[in-house]
Amino acid sequence: MYTRNMIFEKRYENGLRLVVVPMEAMFSVTAGIMVGVGSCFENESENGISHFIEHTTFKGTKRFNSYELSSAFDDIGSQVNAFTSKETTCYYVKSTETALERSFELLSDMFLNSTYKKAELEKEKGVVIEEINMCLDTPEDVCLDNLAEAYFGNQGLGRTILGTYDNVKSFDKSGIEKFRKRFYNADNAVISFAGRITKETAEKLVEKYFLPYVFDLKSEEKNGGDFALKEGVKRVKKDIEQTHIGLAFEGIKYDDDMIDAMNVLNNVTGAGMSSRLFQKIREEMGLCYTVYSYPSCYLSTGTFAVYAGVKPESSENAVSAIFDVLKELKRNGITKAEFERGKAQTISSFAFGQESTSSQMLLYSKYLLSTDKIFDVDAKLERVKNLSTNKIGELLDRMNFDRYCVSLVGKNVAD
Repeated sequence: MYTRNMIFEKRYENGLRLVVVPMEAMFSVTAGIMVGVGSCFENESENGISHFIEHTTFKGTKRFNSYELSSAFDDIGSQVNAFTSKETTCYYVKSTETALERSFELLSDMFLNSTYKKAELEKEKGVVIEEINMCLDTPEDVCLDNLAEAYFGNQGLGRTILGTYDNVKSFDKSGIEKFRKRFYNADNAVISFAGRITKETAEKLVEKYFLPYVFDLKSEEKNGGDFALKEGVKRVKKDIEQTHIGLAFEGIKYDDDMIDAMNVLNNVTGAGMSSRLFQKIREEMGLCYTVYSYPSCYLSTGTFAVYAGVKPESSENAVSAIFDVLKELKRNGITKAEFERGKAQTISSFAFGQESTSSQMLLYSKYLLSTDKIFDVDAKLERVKNLSTNKIGELLDRMNFDRYCVSLVGKNVAD
């Protein structure tokens, strides 16, 4: 484990933050640039632009065209990637210690100096549209995207990350540059390194390849929309064999002091083969192959969701059984054995994540970006270790399974 006093943090005058997680036993280093923007902060006509920018940032800089940039990473054996979420966008590269400087130079050039040429944008529109098509061909994805809209409405956290066909087709260089000017600024970004690296090396790389090019502009205040549960119902008719069911309830936000209790409760409810939902709906009743629960914790709110894929004729029984499980939890809590197992799962899941340079980079960058604090491993483990069943009871008291939204996808779900 990597204790709090091993982590290095630096804050620059322009608001940029740096965090370094030394992992001496590793042979690799992951470097990341995380920006506090995603689909949650887009308006209706912009929806999908955060993701589109993430894609097209790889398509050439002032120094390299798209192929040359990809080849430059491949030539040194480094792996570069990126992702967009509801609230963040992250660009990162994994490399050997010897290839780190060149890797970070290329990553910085890509992030800071992408040219967004029209021909590349037009080609990438086709790629993103196919990504949307792939999502629409996956009923589980459709169900869960619609579940978010049923909860939040067509705004903020209810919008999809990929956006719409029409929006993607409309994006251009001018719109990209305006959006970047609003959010891609030093005060809204964290650079993080995890792996075989010293704080001195990290500082030198940032100050050589990144800092001179970061403008001192302030990012605009973010508006994530209305976070209230709408209790909506979304139905999509598809000619498929299963009915896909999503239910969402009010959860907790990212920095809530109940976060560890929520992880334990989720493990007990629907995060594994011994969970109540799995045992009841799959093993006992034989109604489905897949059933699970999951919390989504955001900056200002959170949800707790349940998903199941069932035979159409079993839909009502499955929904009824899900509510039976949830209301039994609410009424009587969890058992001592479930509590201990849920804690063990929470600790082991967290421990496994400590073994990857990529997961460490993401953990520390997101926590710093979201809370403006350094993640404390020791405190996290101590909280889980000292967690009591009373805390689970307090969380269940806060949760209301009588207020929810619904998403249904299948051939017999239309009004």
